[in-house]
Amino acid sequence: MNPEHRLHVHRYGPDGPVGLLAVHGLTGHGGRWRFVAEHLPDVTIAAPDLIGHGHSSWAAPWSIDANVAALAALLEEAAVGPVPVVAHSFGGAIALHLAAARPDLVDALVLLDPAIGLDGQWMATIAAAMLASPDYPDAAQARAEKEHGAWSDVDPGLLDIELDEHLVTLPSGRFGWRISVPAVMSYWSELARPALLPGSTPTTLVRATRTSPPYVDEALIDGLRAKLGPNFQLIDFDCNHMVDQARPAEAAAVIRAQLVRH
Repeated sequence: MNPEHRLHVHRYGPDGPVGLLAVHGLTGHGGRWRFVAEHLPDVTIAAPDLIGHGHSSWAAPWSIDANVAALAALLEEAAVGPVPVVAHSFGGAIALHLAAARPDLVDALVLLDPAIGLDGQWMATIAAAMLASPDYPDAAQARAEKEHGAWSDVDPGLLDIELDEHLVTLPSGRFGWRISVPAVMSYWSELARPALLPGSTPTTLVRATRTSPPYVDEALIDGLRAKLGPNFQLIDFDCNHMVDQARPAEAAAVIRAQLVRH
């Protein structure tokens, strides 16, 4: 791991070795997992801010591989043996690469509407839009963007918490998320990388059926099913992209099934 890549880790549940690693999505932060953690009070959860996000290091390089190295170092230090990994969106891409690179650290994967192997032109369009308008004149516009997008079915109270914790006043007086914009620009490109499938790690993929356009395509599902056979499970949730925010209890139940399967 790059020694500059120090992760800020949100921890939930009892003291002790980490029993579950939770990986957030692009432009997010580890604090988002508290709502899932409320339904898993007996599980020791580590939910780091990814590189370039929240209170973690914003130092380059900004890549899936750099995050895999940082997460592997975290698990080597804080866990005893392999643990399940739950991951949302871009976090799903990182989790898949972590399981492929370090199967000794990953007991199972729970992928919540993962984003990987996406169309390169689509990612270029999103990145260009972010580059043109990376911040907001006020908090109301930041909130409206989420309310009318992927957060459309998230409880407004949870969105209030997101703005309180993750929206900051910039030196310009405008408002932006607590993220490194250059890092996120790099990560849009990373999402166009081909999916790296795990060798045999039991994997549950939760597809959000209201995400439009969808992040999960049939090629990823077919690839996981062909590679993992009975170790792969597909579950559909009737929600938008922010699965862990919109359906925290249901997401926790899927995670619990992996925790108790032995």
